[in-house]
Amino acid sequence: MQKHTYNVNKSNYSLGQLKNPVTSSAVKRVEFIGDRISYIILKGRWCDIVTDVHAPTQDKIDDIMDRFYEEIEHVFDKFRKYPMKILLGDFIAKVGREDIFKPTIGNVSLHEICVDNGVRVVNFVTLKNLTLKSTMFPHRNIHKFTWTSPDGKIHNQIDHILIDRRPHSSIRDVQSFRAADCDTDHYLVVVKVRERLAVSKQITHRVHMERFNLKKLNEVGGKEQYRVEISNRFTAL
Repeated sequence: MQKHTYNVNKSNYSLGQLKNPVTSSAVKRVEFIGDRISYIILKGRWCDIVTDVHAPTQDKIDDIMDRFYEEIEHVFDKFRKYPMKILLGDFIAKVGREDIFKPTIGNVSLHEICVDNGVRVVNFVTLKNLTLKSTMFPHRNIHKFTWTSPDGKIHNQIDHILIDRRPHSSIRDVQSFRAADCDTDHYLVVVKVRERLAVSKQITHRVHMERFNLKKLNEVGGKEQYRVEISNRFTAL
């Protein structure tokens, strides 16, 4: 199990894909489809595809929303043979805890009922035989909501993780982290996935974590040296 963190801004909606230097050798292809959909193909035990989306807001007309889901469906049908497809992103959808949807979405969502875009998400999940994993793990509410209104009074769980039903147990956990500063009104959503990627051993050996001696910052000389170096870097910018 690995955490992958790098960002590629490619659209007006900060749509991107995530990886790290170790797993970059497992990336077979990255493609952006307009401003709202992108996908990355990873070489794993089989061949996995991760699709990132940014749904239109609820004030958009139905035709725009319909075209958005048609595009997602087109991407999924394009990779029908792939054994593991993960769909994640900002769906702007509040999914509820209705018993009728329990096998598909669980019953620990932050919201009680599906509304607007939430119904569209549930319909898409059912149509494509997927599982909505972001509403299946019991956490405190502060680790469920993914968006907060500017006044801090409204909290919604509108970013979701979908996966093919058969390998759905590969996702071990989903929760929000409020402490991460992502320069957005959304919170960072961390997904733990159990999957073995086909990374290059040579790259694995080259990558190492640089260790910093933080004790030097307690020394007068160390503090001054740090201040000067930081000042010089910003001056160069």
